[in-house]
Amino acid sequence: MQTVIVTGSAGLIGSEASLFFHQQGFRVVGIDNDMRAYFFGENASTQWNQQKLESGLDHYLHYKADIRDFAALEKIFAEYNTSIAAVIHTAAQPSHDWAAKEPFTDFGVNATGTLNMLEATRKYCPEAVFIFTSTNKVYGDTPNYLPLIETPTRWEIDPSHPFAEHGIDESMSIDNSKHSIFGASKAAADIMVQEYGKYFGMNTGIFRGGCLTGPAHSGAELHGFLAYLILCAVNKKPYRIFGYKGKQVRDNIHSKDLISAFWEFYSAPRQGEVYNIGGSRFANISMLEAISMIEELSGNKLEYTLLDEARSGDHIWYVSDVRKFQQHYPNWKYEYDMRRTIAEMVDVALTKS
Repeated sequence: MQTVIVTGSAGLIGSEASLFFHQQGFRVVGIDNDMRAYFFGENASTQWNQQKLESGLDHYLHYKADIRDFAALEKIFAEYNTSIAAVIHTAAQPSHDWAAKEPFTDFGVNATGTLNMLEATRKYCPEAVFIFTSTNKVYGDTPNYLPLIETPTRWEIDPSHPFAEHGIDESMSIDNSKHSIFGASKAAADIMVQEYGKYFGMNTGIFRGGCLTGPAHSGAELHGFLAYLILCAVNKKPYRIFGYKGKQVRDNIHSKDLISAFWEFYSAPRQGEVYNIGGSRFANISMLEAISMIEELSGNKLEYTLLDEARSGDHIWYVSDVRKFQQHYPNWKYEYDMRRTIAEMVDVALTKS
């Protein structure tokens, strides 16, 4: 039986990858030590999702290893060795606010942890496909210098700009910008995954995500804005909006749509290829627009506060141009627009409340 190793396997993207690849007949080796609870508190723990995977999937094996511990990773890779067909690396410290509190932890998890995963793959299964969830934060605050126009519900890019029709493509520079500590550690990892593809000839794909979302997200204030926003609306908890008048725009890609992109890449891999991936013009929303839609679908009024100060380096407007990936993999298509995604997440949150 072929094996797929999934890091962050109890998280949003990792669990979706585990479910999908298990359905394709793979043995799934999950690596997750629930650091999300350490980052954001027990309410953000992914323990519930780990238990769901272990009880629901016959060929899922869980290892509570730390990706910063190369010796622990070596034991896992050595055990499955040549059966490993794919490595899906989703484990991360995902918050740029949190990273500033513990830069060593952030860099250790995001950068050193990624290097450990790459080197274990090169040593034990160099032919395996290595898929990495990077982030649009590798571009730093450069998107904030695009010509933006304020409308009643959102910031929007000047329609005359080349990015206006389709969003931001991979030509945007990652240099000379404020990344946040998180963005810098992820950029280091991003470049290393590229390099293992281009220098060592490994099959590596880098997916620079916009907002990744879905009902399996353990949302917290510092990460997972849509999931946390829905939790606050459903549970009638107050919500804080950090800056930009609540008109900041994010494109959101459902976890199922992202994993279907991973499958396309796995099926026809490339070496050190970079893709912007997100909801694009197909699925994007501002904070105020999201609140309005969530209130409509949940039937609950959200109590929120608009704060003047934005998070340092946070994007005002970000929409991914996914045409490069679509050109390389024309069979890939979206299934979830914003309304379908939010409706599903609201339904799940209501059943849990």
